[in-house]
Amino acid sequence: MININDICPSIYKTKIEMNKNTVLGYATLIMIIMGVLLVCLAVYRYRDVAGYGFGAVGLGFFAIAWVFNALKGRV
Repeated sequence: MININDICPSIYKTKIEMNKNTVLGYATLIMIIMGVLLVCLAVYRYRDVAGYGFGAVGLGFFAIAWVFNALKGRV
């Protein structure tokens, strides 16, 4: 019988272990990047009424990223 480790022995050795703190860290990073993009859209692309909505959503992303960062180590 053929074992999967005989065909590709490194398939299980490259497994990245992610605990709750690393997941929250990546989520925080993604939320900060999206917040910056939305605020930049509000400032540079949409200067009319639509810009206020993009800016508010961008600030909301920053607030959620702050909460995720505060939860690291406590969960």
